[in-house]
Amino acid sequence: MTAPAPAGKDWRTEHVPPAESTGNSMRARVGDEIVVRGTAPGIIAREGEVVGVHHPDGSPPFDVHWGDTDRVTLYFPGPDAYIKHLAHASGPDGHGA
Repeated sequence: MTAPAPAGKDWRTEHVPPAESTGNSMRARVGDEIVVRGTAPGIIAREGEVVGVHHPDGSPPFDVHWGDTDRVTLYFPGPDAYIKHLAHASGPDGHGA
């Protein structure tokens, strides 16, 4: 017999990022935020700002400015990371206002 699912919010679906924000299809632009999930439900291990993109299509790796250390590092995101696409000054199509 299996136990019923716990009632209340399911932490795994609280924030489900779009497919282009995770995994092998991850794409970012300068100014986006990268979030690395922690090992416990609802915990964020790190957050940083993408300050450099090495490929024209926005695929990894990224140069990330980490708020917790105030350092910029070359980052190859794993499955525990996702991108929060933020509004960009260049406009929604990336070609100016």
